[in-house]
Amino acid sequence: MTAQAERSPLASPPTPRQNLLAGGLIALLIGVLVVTIPYARQPTIGTEPFVAAYAAAIFIIELIAAALLFAQFAVQRSRAILLLAAGFLFSALLAIPWALTFPGVFTALAPEPNLQATATIAALRRLSFPLFVIAYALLGRRPWPGATARVLVGTIFGTLIAALACSLLIVTNAAKLPPFMADARSVARLWTYVPAAAIVLYLAGLAALAARRRTTLDLWLMVLLVTLLSEIILISYFGAAIRLSVGWWAGRIYGLISAGVVLLVLLSEATTVHARLARAEIAERRARQNRLTAIEALSASIAHEVNQPLASMVTNASAGLRWLDRERPEIVEIRAALERIVADGHRANRIVAGIRAMFVQPTQERAPLDLNRMVAATLRQLAGDVRLARVEVKTAFEDALPAVIGNALQIEQVLCNLIDNAVDAMCATSGQRLLLLSSRRQPYGEVLVAIADNGSGLAEAERDRIFEPFFTTKPNGMGMGLMFCRTVIEAHGGRLWASDNRPRGAVFQFTLPAAAGLRTDGSPSP
Repeated sequence: MTAQAERSPLASPPTPRQNLLAGGLIALLIGVLVVTIPYARQPTIGTEPFVAAYAAAIFIIELIAAALLFAQFAVQRSRAILLLAAGFLFSALLAIPWALTFPGVFTALAPEPNLQATATIAALRRLSFPLFVIAYALLGRRPWPGATARVLVGTIFGTLIAALACSLLIVTNAAKLPPFMADARSVARLWTYVPAAAIVLYLAGLAALAARRRTTLDLWLMVLLVTLLSEIILISYFGAAIRLSVGWWAGRIYGLISAGVVLLVLLSEATTVHARLARAEIAERRARQNRLTAIEALSASIAHEVNQPLASMVTNASAGLRWLDRERPEIVEIRAALERIVADGHRANRIVAGIRAMFVQPTQERAPLDLNRMVAATLRQLAGDVRLARVEVKTAFEDALPAVIGNALQIEQVLCNLIDNAVDAMCATSGQRLLLLSSRRQPYGEVLVAIADNGSGLAEAERDRIFEPFFTTKPNGMGMGLMFCRTVIEAHGGRLWASDNRPRGAVFQFTLPAAAGLRTDGSPSP
């Protein structure tokens, strides 16, 4: 697929539904935060074992998120995505030593736990992740110029080594660590600088994400940063940074929920990409098979039908040569043989034209058609592709349209081609994607149908050639679709043309003669 897999859903602008969902999630978490504030400093008893479960959950969630982002980098080749994936991986890896050094959790491994090691690792996790997000926002969308496999492996191993080195440095230099903790549950004065710095970094990350052109990934990263901001405020200020208090646990749960939501978004978008690729592959195979079938049928028909006049031409040519070889050439016979050859040549030409007509000329099986119903039925048929392309569909059908006389199968194929072209034209654009289908009665007994998109539009040089056979603006197009559409519409006595949409995009319109005095069911109108 072109244009980075038809522009990855994560790189597409968020839909109104996603914006609403993100806003609702933030409002819900803030509401729960407000409810938790009065109990934030209340200590809990015997909750140390749950720290290991929390650490395992956050490790798995962030590790899967990192894997999905690394896979996204392999598709998009974006440096920003690569750095963000490294940030998730680094944070996930630090969750392991944080849990192992937490007082009272793994007493068999650390009979005398170092209070400062856990706090130092927590500070490193807290401050490093927003730095990765800020770097992601500032890097933009510049692609990686070299081979992706080497830089991907190098980044993963580099992150692993960095996380391991930081953990070993912290654990093995306990005496030199800053005194963040006063005891197993209470923080020292020095710790107050950590949440303040984290809040500044979270706000900077939110500002950087808001300043760039927002994508779906940007939206959910902003949700994650807002949740982490609420978490640090709840734990460090309303909860007085008391470990294992109600506020401490509530903040951890908020962070876990937000990370889980981001993971679900990444999984959903990855599934969408795979579904789109599968659909494209199936469509390509179907189109290839249809072309092969048509070519085989055309070849077989031509070979079968043209064989007889060709054999007759060879026979007559041989007879003419024999007449010429005589001592006294028979001019009359030679002329007759040549005339038969000419007749056979014209006959072969008519056979080829007849076979070609079978493939391009419409059949004559026609009936009264309701164009509004046909457009709605075609939309239902293409609903899956339209939804995957994130296209919003609007309709403006005039009521009580007169029926038209036509071949339902061919008119449906025309609508499919025009709607597919409109959706394809919008896939390479950013912003809202809007497909407008309308119908209305025209003067002089015609019915008009219009398919309008806000895609890339038509170049001036292309507008007059798009209906020519074998002319296409698509990388893998055959240049036959619009030619087929115009052929069908004109065979039904109508017209098909293209024009510019405002402020951008294209409008394809066609008219068909109305069936005077007929309803759409074929009965006489009053």
